[in-house]
Amino acid sequence: MKRKIKEITRKTNPAPIREKIAKLNYLTRGWVNYFKDAHMQQKLIKLDTWVRSRLRYCIWKFWKKPDRRKRAYIRMGIPYGIAYSWSRSRMGGWAIARSPMMRTTVTLSRLKRAGYRSFSEIYQNVSPVLENRLIPNGTLLR
Repeated sequence: MKRKIKEITRKTNPAPIREKIAKLNYLTRGWVNYFKDAHMQQKLIKLDTWVRSRLRYCIWKFWKKPDRRKRAYIRMGIPYGIAYSWSRSRMGGWAIARSPMMRTTVTLSRLKRAGYRSFSEIYQNVSPVLENRLIPNGTLLR
């Protein structure tokens, strides 16, 4: 699963972020539906944080140049001085994706507006483990 996610969110993949998110949602929905009977809520929460970091890394690499990064930060509401210093950070891309620089600007709500659906959100919608459901013979699943 992680290998497939890495292929989709590879920084050298020239696809736009919305296309990557669409492919990721397709993969997520299929994988969660296949394993919906398992108890895996905590594992999915950890996987969600990793996937969001991968997406933030892709976005950071898409911006490429410091001036483009600065403009993007300013559009997201960061003051000019902070946006300037963040855009010229000497940290590596993965460190920046996991830092407050990207977590406060490329938030979960912004990713959702781009179409991202988290593993745990999809799992909550399809899993019989999370809610009491009757199976066809009338017994109650817990």
